[in-house]
Amino acid sequence: MIPLHVHSCYSLLKGTFDLKTLISKAKENNLKSIALTDYNAVYGLVQFYKLAKEENIKPVLGVYIDNPEKPQEYVLIFAKNKNGYKDLCRITTLRNLNEDFELKNKVSRIWDNLIFITPSVEILKCFNRNNDFYAEIFITKKSRKQMLDLYDFARKEKIKLVATNPIYFIGKDDFLTHKLLRAIDLNSTISNLNENEIVDEEFYFKSEDELHKQFKKIPDAIENTFSIAEKCNVDLELGVYHLPHFINDYSISSEQLFLEILYKGFNKLYPNAEQKSVERLNYEIEVIKSLGFIDYFLIVWDILQEAKKRGMITIGRGSAANSLVAYCLGITQVDPIKYNLYFERFLNKARSNPPDIDIDFSWKERDDIIKYVFEKYGYENVAMISTHITFRARSAFRETAKAFGITDREISEFSKKIPWTSAKNLPNVSNLYPEAQNLNFQIEPWKTIVEMAVKIADFPRHLSIHPGGIIIAPSKITDYTALKYVKNKGLGLIVTQYDMYSIEDLGLVKIDLLSQRSLGVLRDTISQIEKNIQ
Repeated sequence: MIPLHVHSCYSLLKGTFDLKTLISKAKENNLKSIALTDYNAVYGLVQFYKLAKEENIKPVLGVYIDNPEKPQEYVLIFAKNKNGYKDLCRITTLRNLNEDFELKNKVSRIWDNLIFITPSVEILKCFNRNNDFYAEIFITKKSRKQMLDLYDFARKEKIKLVATNPIYFIGKDDFLTHKLLRAIDLNSTISNLNENEIVDEEFYFKSEDELHKQFKKIPDAIENTFSIAEKCNVDLELGVYHLPHFINDYSISSEQLFLEILYKGFNKLYPNAEQKSVERLNYEIEVIKSLGFIDYFLIVWDILQEAKKRGMITIGRGSAANSLVAYCLGITQVDPIKYNLYFERFLNKARSNPPDIDIDFSWKERDDIIKYVFEKYGYENVAMISTHITFRARSAFRETAKAFGITDREISEFSKKIPWTSAKNLPNVSNLYPEAQNLNFQIEPWKTIVEMAVKIADFPRHLSIHPGGIIIAPSKITDYTALKYVKNKGLGLIVTQYDMYSIEDLGLVKIDLLSQRSLGVLRDTISQIEKNIQ
């Protein structure tokens, strides 16, 4: 049977393993398929999809959605196809953004492209009978009474049963890591956790033999795991561009507008252009047209036109400065011909990942221009990109020590000497870094704390907002990614659940609208000079 109920480290502060470990375990067990159903999120689905495909294991894309009012009630949802993946992202977004989200209301609708699994009798009663849904059976000592009631109800109502192995940790000995993560999440200590704040210690990756013994009396429940895997066939089309569309308010086509603006800028900058400059321009135009990036350049050009109207100072930088087209459109300010900059570093036909253009704005004005982009292209089509903040050496050490009940004063004495490095380096940090040479992690409780901190190295801690990455999708943003509300420095924004790397894998092209204090200082200085002149 295939695991269907799986929580990786992307079930923030619940699952105790990374995706590489999950896929390795699946390969070790000769699994042909495996699912991922992280907690109210799809953070790791693209990475999971890539890793599974690399090992010729079929990835089943899912999510675990709970009832906000009764978290013990949940549904595992799986995408049958590309449209099902879009539905998966929309439901996950609704769960994260809507305060009045009702799980029972959602499952009562008809969803042709999704499969649902739940162990809740109350939720099963609400399902629209046209949906593809199952009763989830898992067997532990604590779940016996609940499973017997569920079994009787499902047989009576002729609801299909499916056997699952809820996985929060790979092996039994990883249960302590789960408790550590729960203590960190709840700002508690491991010793103070109660039974309702942790999962069943039997929720580890069981072998096929163990599972067949558990479910030998209900073989149809095992057969249905294979049936679900066969029904789920999602192709994420990674590496295929999904380019945004420029909202064209002009009376000519986007291509005509692009060329008109471009040649006007070129003639102004190169009044007596040499043949090599003309050839370079034509070459760049041909590459941009062949890759379908005309609208992308127009979007950036339009953003800068709006900034210019508002009197903003901007600077284009990064690899876009290698482009003559960007220079002629006024996106960048460096002459790539004069400085012999190679266009291919920015864009070429062989490039697998999409380019992005970096534009700096004053820190006082950047949010206004972001608002302009949201309003012009629609809040359903635009989102900021998230970043996944992970446990590094200091944070892993500090949070683990707190979970073990160590006081802040004692923790600070050690943590301030720990360099900014991976938590994996903690056991040898005194040998690797001079500033840490006096740290002794060979005595208790520090020895155990360091051993546990290493186990959560590079695990996601929480979501934050990318410094300026914004994407405009050609259709609803939830066709590609689920969204989440994130607060950062008092500012609340809707962000993608995927980070920039997964966004690039999906073929969405980001624009970096960055905030820079020096431009704010420059703008204030110019304003003050203008006032003094008057």
